[in-house]
Amino acid sequence: MSMFVRGNDVRREHVGTRDDHSFAPQMAESRQTPQQRSTVLVVEDNPDLAYGLRNSLEIAGYEVAVAEDGVAGVASARELDPDLIVLDLMLPGMDGYRVLRTLRDEGRAVPVLILTARGEEADKVLGFRLGADDYVTKPFGVLELLARIEALIRRTRHWREGAATPATPVIERFGDVEVDVSARTVRRGGERIELTPKEFDLLIALLRRQGRVTSRNELLRAVWGYSASVVSRTVDTHVAELRRKLERDAADPRHILTVWKVGYKFQP
Repeated sequence: MSMFVRGNDVRREHVGTRDDHSFAPQMAESRQTPQQRSTVLVVEDNPDLAYGLRNSLEIAGYEVAVAEDGVAGVASARELDPDLIVLDLMLPGMDGYRVLRTLRDEGRAVPVLILTARGEEADKVLGFRLGADDYVTKPFGVLELLARIEALIRRTRHWREGAATPATPVIERFGDVEVDVSARTVRRGGERIELTPKEFDLLIALLRRQGRVTSRNELLRAVWGYSASVVSRTVDTHVAELRRKLERDAADPRHILTVWKVGYKFQP
């Protein structure tokens, strides 16, 4: 059973069968048990693409809700509290950037994967600055998209389960930056710095590899859970944001360094 959201109206409909199933990956069985089934909210105004996304996600074992515009997307995110949101940017009524800003301003930490035809670097940077966890451009590979969704949900679930258990505070310091690992907070010069969940995870991954050069593929696996075969500028964009927020001079960083043609390393 799936949910279609139009405006403020939430309707549940049984999904019929179409002749063309080419969009959906061939999977013999659901990848999740009923107890583990996660809910994905797809905010997409193209009905054919929304249908294809819904089919693929349901075959992979997810509960799926679809909202056809930005206003409906915000309303259904509030009502359904999904485990992940797939968000288009070019939406009627309220664009994807405004949807994302609204959800983050309300304190909602649900992972958001932007899925859009807007592939310019400036669009991606803005999306990450507003709190997106991942950014995929159209056209896209269905299996790669499913892998990204699965990785985001898995890491979020793992973090929430860990957060439920009190931990001994672990403080990391470099320059004028203080990182409270257990509380997932960062301060620079005594002032709180807001990092997105993935920016924080990337920072911790670099801190734990102090002095060791780490490739982009290794960081993709460690932070996003992607296989080495996935090609992405996601790491570069997140590193640029970390430098902007934590380095005194982002153009001449002292701590988060690029190793040409290899990857990155952290220097205290």
